[in-house]
Amino acid sequence: MNLLSRFSNAGRFRDYNDFYNHFHLNVPKNFNFAYDVVDEYAKLEPHKRALVWCDDYGNERIFNFADLKFWSDKIANFYLSMGIGEGDTVMVILQRRYEYWTTLMALAKIGAIAIPATHMLMEKDLVYRMEKANVKAVVCVDEDELCNNIRKAASKVPSIEFLACCSPREGFLDYTALTEKQSEILECPYKDTRSSQDIILLYFTSGTTGMPKMVTLSERYTLGHIITARYWLNCMDDGLHFTLAETGWAKASWGKLFGQWLCGSAIFVYDFHGKFEPNDLLNHITKYKITTFCAPPTVYRFMIKTDLSKYDLSSIKYMMTAGEALNPEIYRQIRMKTGHPIYEGFGQTETTIVCGTFSEYMQIRPGSMGKPSPLYYVQLLDDEGMPVEQGATGEICIRLRDPQEGIFSGYYKDKNLTNTVMYDGYYHLGDLAYCDSDGYYWFVGRKDDIIKSSGYRIGPFEVESALMEHPAVLECAITGVPDPDGVRGQLVKATIVLAKGYHASNELISELQKHVKKTTAPYKYPRVIEFVDELPKTISGKIRRVIIREQDERN
Repeated sequence: MNLLSRFSNAGRFRDYNDFYNHFHLNVPKNFNFAYDVVDEYAKLEPHKRALVWCDDYGNERIFNFADLKFWSDKIANFYLSMGIGEGDTVMVILQRRYEYWTTLMALAKIGAIAIPATHMLMEKDLVYRMEKANVKAVVCVDEDELCNNIRKAASKVPSIEFLACCSPREGFLDYTALTEKQSEILECPYKDTRSSQDIILLYFTSGTTGMPKMVTLSERYTLGHIITARYWLNCMDDGLHFTLAETGWAKASWGKLFGQWLCGSAIFVYDFHGKFEPNDLLNHITKYKITTFCAPPTVYRFMIKTDLSKYDLSSIKYMMTAGEALNPEIYRQIRMKTGHPIYEGFGQTETTIVCGTFSEYMQIRPGSMGKPSPLYYVQLLDDEGMPVEQGATGEICIRLRDPQEGIFSGYYKDKNLTNTVMYDGYYHLGDLAYCDSDGYYWFVGRKDDIIKSSGYRIGPFEVESALMEHPAVLECAITGVPDPDGVRGQLVKATIVLAKGYHASNELISELQKHVKKTTAPYKYPRVIEFVDELPKTISGKIRRVIIREQDERN
């Protein structure tokens, strides 16, 4: 069984237009995901598989919904005993440990706000987040560097009341031992006053163009992931879904939590440490018989360099990708080697899936992010706020409805910042795209990343995609640099990390430029090419083109 029909009219529609025009959510006024989904499953079907967890040390645990209720109630009692309650913020740095899922449900049950964060944060990153969100407590995994950074950061932030760690450690409460001692019976007054408008999560954005912003997501937002999981990820009742994402990022909410359980699918978690190894990933897909799989394009790039014929991937029904635009060449090779197409999706920390290739209702066009979700009215606007013509590039905007499902509640305690993206009846995403004659949307780039050269507006993605087809290019970033002659305004610059076995030379520069001219519109070719050992990236792995631009401005 699943709970889709309780919160939506999810089912099969005649075609995309029927799906877009007639799908709707049923959001109860007093909805709470932990009580109304997890505990409801525990009551109706307690032995239904919910979470399959394993790590790279050979450990394994399988949780059903009765287990999730049992442990989330005990953990909720721990937080209540420590004075944490409705509206309090708790930073959760648990990577892929199974305690992440029980902790988030526990905090939801008492009305507290979870702030998922990555273990890669340094002291200054932690101080910034703790201060901005007025964090009261931190729970974390047992890692020396992380715990040291948390301890030092917490000493500078007066709002911090306690720190907890999954293992005994000086300066931290023993999270495992203390939660085990708690009662399994939860008596919390918040259960009677809960609201679907209450904040369940606060995410810090990855900060590709500035300091991270605090995105608040309400209980009703979680139901928007019915579209994400049912129609894009194709999660199925009693299936096993695997999204390769660390829990510190919003992609974990897309693929490792809300929508999957609403669909009745179990979540698979591979808790690996150290460098990503595609062979280990493929072995786990084979062993656990994953039915639906989602990963960023970077992972698929690693996969195509592996001998995929050694692995039994027959359990997989669907493959998906998001996080950055998918290079068509990667799509082609994955389909050739596995027989599976890759369904793309697009969205933000602030949203659920905005556009997707919804497999039941449309054909894949490699490189396209698909068509809009029925939750959103998507409009491409120019700099004056006017709709652009078909085929022209414009900023992706969502016309706001009342209520607007599947979208963030605003930036935490910052109305002015919220007003910079929500105005004139639209939420402005800051990303550029164009729409073709069949209604498919194509990503161009971040608005801040657009290059203006000789009267052309050039998005980085098309040029990067062209370069990525050349075997010499491992990674690249396209930016604009001032034209020293002042003729073109800006020149297209490629910053490139070379693949193994290739070396920088004037001959290679010329070869790459000719390759781009043949692959895309000739005016887009990079007139400037720089070879580097690595690209500047955010903690989440996204390329920070703004850093490259700033470095070029200083030189």
